[in-house]
Amino acid sequence: MELDRIDRHILEVIQIKGRLSTTELAEEVGLSASPCARRLKKLEDTGIIDSYSANLNKGKLGIGMTVFVEVSLNNHQAESIEAFENRMLDTESVINCHVVSGAYDYLLEVVTKDLEGYELFTRLLQQIETVKDIHTHLAIRQVKTGRSLPILT
Repeated sequence: MELDRIDRHILEVIQIKGRLSTTELAEEVGLSASPCARRLKKLEDTGIIDSYSANLNKGKLGIGMTVFVEVSLNNHQAESIEAFENRMLDTESVINCHVVSGAYDYLLEVVTKDLEGYELFTRLLQQIETVKDIHTHLAIRQVKTGRSLPILT
Protein backbone atom coordinates (compact mmCIF):
# COMPACT_ATOMS: atom_id res chain seq x y z
CA MET A 1 0.00 0.00 0.00
CA GLU A 2 1.33 3.42 -0.96
CA LEU A 3 1.03 5.90 1.91
CA ASP A 4 0.23 9.50 1.11
CA ARG A 5 0.70 12.54 3.34
CA ILE A 6 -2.71 12.09 5.02
CA ASP A 7 -2.14 8.37 5.71
CA ARG A 8 1.22 9.19 7.31
CA HIS A 9 -0.41 11.94 9.38
CA ILE A 10 -3.14 9.54 10.56
CA LEU A 11 -0.47 7.04 11.64
CA GLU A 12 1.50 9.70 13.49
CA VAL A 13 -1.57 11.00 15.32
CA ILE A 14 -2.98 7.63 16.40
CA GLN A 15 0.39 6.60 17.83
CA ILE A 16 0.37 9.64 20.09
CA LYS A 17 -3.37 10.09 20.70
CA GLY A 18 -4.72 6.56 20.32
CA ARG A 19 -7.98 7.19 22.12
CA LEU A 20 -9.33 9.75 19.65
CA SER A 21 -12.73 9.07 18.15
CA THR A 22 -12.89 8.89 14.35
CA THR A 23 -14.44 12.38 14.33
CA GLU A 24 -11.62 13.79 16.49
CA LEU A 25 -9.00 12.05 14.35
CA ALA A 26 -10.62 13.44 11.20
CA GLU A 27 -10.44 16.97 12.61
CA GLU A 28 -6.81 16.45 13.59
CA VAL A 29 -5.79 15.39 10.05
CA GLY A 30 -8.10 17.72 8.13
CA LEU A 31 -10.69 15.28 6.78
CA SER A 32 -14.36 14.68 7.34
CA ALA A 33 -15.28 11.63 9.44
CA SER A 34 -16.32 9.24 6.63
CA PRO A 35 -13.14 9.51 4.49
CA CYS A 36 -11.04 9.33 7.65
CA ALA A 37 -12.84 6.17 8.79
CA ARG A 38 -12.31 4.59 5.34
CA ARG A 39 -8.59 5.39 5.43
CA LEU A 40 -8.27 4.07 8.97
CA LYS A 41 -10.07 0.85 7.99
CA LYS A 42 -7.75 0.43 4.98
CA LEU A 43 -4.67 0.92 7.20
CA GLU A 44 -6.06 -1.76 9.55
CA ASP A 45 -7.02 -4.16 6.73
CA THR A 46 -3.59 -3.96 5.10
CA GLY A 47 -1.91 -4.67 8.44
CA ILE A 48 -0.10 -1.35 8.69
CA ILE A 49 -2.06 -0.79 11.89
CA ASP A 50 -1.31 -4.07 13.62
CA SER A 51 -3.25 -3.55 16.85
CA TYR A 52 -4.25 -1.00 19.45
CA SER A 53 -2.94 -0.89 23.00
CA ALA A 54 -2.41 1.32 26.03
CA ASN A 55 0.97 2.30 27.49
CA LEU A 56 0.97 1.46 31.18
CA ASN A 57 3.05 2.93 34.00
CA LYS A 58 5.47 0.20 35.16
CA GLY A 59 6.05 1.75 38.58
CA LYS A 60 2.36 1.99 39.40
CA LEU A 61 1.99 -1.69 38.47
CA GLY A 62 4.76 -2.74 40.86
CA ILE A 63 7.36 -3.35 38.17
CA GLY A 64 10.58 -2.12 39.72
CA MET A 65 13.16 -3.60 37.36
CA THR A 66 13.80 -3.80 33.65
CA VAL A 67 16.58 -6.16 32.65
CA PHE A 68 18.12 -6.86 29.26
CA VAL A 69 19.32 -10.43 28.93
CA GLU A 70 21.57 -11.79 26.21
CA VAL A 71 21.08 -15.52 25.69
CA SER A 72 23.19 -18.01 23.73
CA LEU A 73 21.93 -21.45 22.84
CA ASN A 74 24.20 -24.48 22.81
CA ASN A 75 22.84 -25.64 19.45
CA HIS A 76 20.84 -24.17 16.63
CA GLN A 77 18.68 -27.13 15.69
CA ALA A 78 15.15 -26.19 14.65
CA GLU A 79 13.55 -27.99 17.60
CA SER A 80 15.87 -26.26 20.10
CA ILE A 81 15.12 -22.84 18.66
CA GLU A 82 11.40 -23.50 18.58
CA ALA A 83 11.38 -24.80 22.17
CA PHE A 84 13.29 -21.77 23.46
CA GLU A 85 11.14 -19.28 21.54
CA ASN A 86 7.92 -20.93 22.68
CA ARG A 87 9.11 -20.77 26.28
CA MET A 88 9.81 -17.04 25.90
CA LEU A 89 6.39 -16.48 24.30
CA ASP A 90 4.81 -18.18 27.32
CA THR A 91 6.86 -16.24 29.89
CA GLU A 92 4.89 -13.18 31.00
CA SER A 93 7.90 -11.25 32.30
CA VAL A 94 9.57 -11.34 28.86
CA ILE A 95 8.05 -8.31 27.15
CA ASN A 96 10.37 -8.36 24.10
CA CYS A 97 12.46 -11.12 22.55
CA HIS A 98 14.69 -10.47 19.55
CA VAL A 99 16.89 -12.80 17.51
CA VAL A 100 20.15 -10.88 17.17
CA SER A 101 23.46 -11.17 15.39
CA GLY A 102 26.78 -11.19 17.21
CA ALA A 103 28.02 -13.04 20.26
CA TYR A 104 24.52 -13.95 21.51
CA ASP A 105 21.47 -15.45 19.83
CA TYR A 106 18.69 -13.55 21.62
CA LEU A 107 18.16 -10.26 23.38
CA LEU A 108 15.34 -10.33 25.92
CA GLU A 109 13.68 -7.42 27.69
CA VAL A 110 12.45 -8.68 31.03
CA VAL A 111 10.40 -6.84 33.65
CA THR A 112 10.01 -7.90 37.24
CA LYS A 113 9.02 -6.56 40.63
CA ASP A 114 12.49 -6.81 42.14
CA LEU A 115 15.82 -8.63 42.15
CA GLU A 116 14.24 -11.71 43.69
CA GLY A 117 11.82 -11.85 40.76
CA TYR A 118 14.71 -11.62 38.34
CA GLU A 119 16.50 -14.46 40.14
CA LEU A 120 13.42 -16.63 39.61
CA PHE A 121 13.51 -15.74 35.91
CA THR A 122 17.21 -16.69 35.60
CA ARG A 123 16.42 -20.02 37.26
CA LEU A 124 13.77 -20.59 34.61
CA LEU A 125 16.36 -19.88 31.89
CA GLN A 126 18.86 -22.23 33.51
CA GLN A 127 16.29 -25.04 33.38
CA ILE A 128 16.08 -24.82 29.59
CA GLU A 129 18.49 -27.47 28.28
CA THR A 130 19.53 -25.56 25.19
CA VAL A 131 20.50 -22.35 27.03
CA LYS A 132 24.29 -22.13 27.01
CA ASP A 133 25.04 -18.65 28.35
CA ILE A 134 23.18 -15.75 29.96
CA HIS A 135 24.50 -12.20 30.23
CA THR A 136 22.47 -9.62 32.17
CA HIS A 137 22.28 -5.83 31.90
CA LEU A 138 20.23 -4.01 34.54
CA ALA A 139 18.44 -0.93 33.28
CA ILE A 140 19.28 1.89 35.68
CA ARG A 141 17.04 4.60 34.20
CA GLN A 142 15.00 4.92 31.03
CA VAL A 143 15.98 7.98 29.02
CA LYS A 144 13.61 7.52 26.09
CA THR A 145 10.81 5.19 25.24
CA GLY A 146 10.06 4.51 21.60
CA ARG A 147 6.31 4.62 21.79
CA SER A 148 5.91 5.99 18.28
CA LEU A 149 7.44 4.53 15.16
CA PRO A 150 8.80 6.91 12.53
CA ILE A 151 6.73 6.79 9.34
CA LEU A 152 9.51 6.25 6.77
CA THR A 153 7.49 5.47 3.64
